[in-house]
This record gives sequence, structure tokens and C-alpha cells, in this order.
Amino acid sequence: GEMTKLHVFGKWHDIPRKQVTYGDPELTYTYSGVTFSPKPWIPVLTRIRDRVALETGHTFNFVLINRYKDGEDHIGEHRDDERELVPCSPIASVSFGASRDFVFRHCDSRGKNATCHLKPIKLELAHGSLLLMKYPTNVYWYHSLPTRRRVLAPRINLTFRKVMATAKK
Repeated sequence: GEMTKLHVFGKWHDIPRKQVTYGDPELTYTYSGVTFSPKPWIPVLTRIRDRVALETGHTFNFVLINRYKDGEDHIGEHRDDERELVPCSPIASVSFGASRDFVFRHCDSRGKNATCHLKPIKLELAHGSLLLMKYPTNVYWYHSLPTRRRVLAPRINLTFRKVMATAKK
């Protein structure tokens, strides 16, 4: 349904992956024109969230889970700049399954009118990896999981966030 579409540059597009959210009950998270109300935490996600908090020293109240069926599923270059995110809070990314490239591109190095020419930074996110994107990375660097046709296995990615409760309309 509508949860499988995103609003980008005035048009609705099917997303090239499957998504679900879990989190504290009072939260919502909106991006690309779709508002997600999280499902209640389940034991396995609570255990992973608590382990991520132990490893990073940061607490999280929301997780966005993406399932990429193979290397054709992807996510384009973006920054997580939604208003519900607690300012300056990190985002923790946990990967399971197929290894995939994760690419960072500096905001001033994008497009025809780039003002600087920093090369993109590519990381391989392997099974069981944890990536902590701390402030201000998300302010200056776009990130993506590009298409990789040679990847034939699925990947699950959990992105833990700190989301503010917003007033219900």
C-alpha cells in the first residue's frame, strides 16, 4: 500500500526494499511523505537495541528495519534530517546477511555545481556490523546503499534512532 511508496521531488515512487518500524508507543516518524507509527518492541529487537546502547553509550527509542532482497534493492543518496529526530543524536546501523557497500558523499561534492571535490567514502557493511553515525556526519555527508547486481543474498538493516514524541493532530 502507501507504506511502499515515497514522495520524492513531487512524485510518488515504489521503494526498492521492504520496511517496518518498531519503537516506543507515543512516537511517529515521517520521511518522504509517509508517516510510520511503530509496532511495539519485540524481545529480539529489545535485546539488539540494548546491546547497541551498551556498545555505543547511546540510547534509542525507535528502529527502522529495511529488508533488501538482493543487490537490486537499494536506497538512494540522502541525509536523515527529519524533524522528529532528537537534534545531534546519533543513528546506529546494524547489518545482518549479505555484505553491502555503504557510500558517504560530502554535501559540497554533489552534482554539477559541486564546490569541492572530495571522493566518496565507501564502507563494506558485513554481517553483524555496527555503524554509528554521530553528529555532525549526517549534516555534511549524504549516504546511500547503491545497487550491486552481484549480490544475490538478502540483507536486513536495523537503524536505531532517538525520536521525539510529537503532538498528535
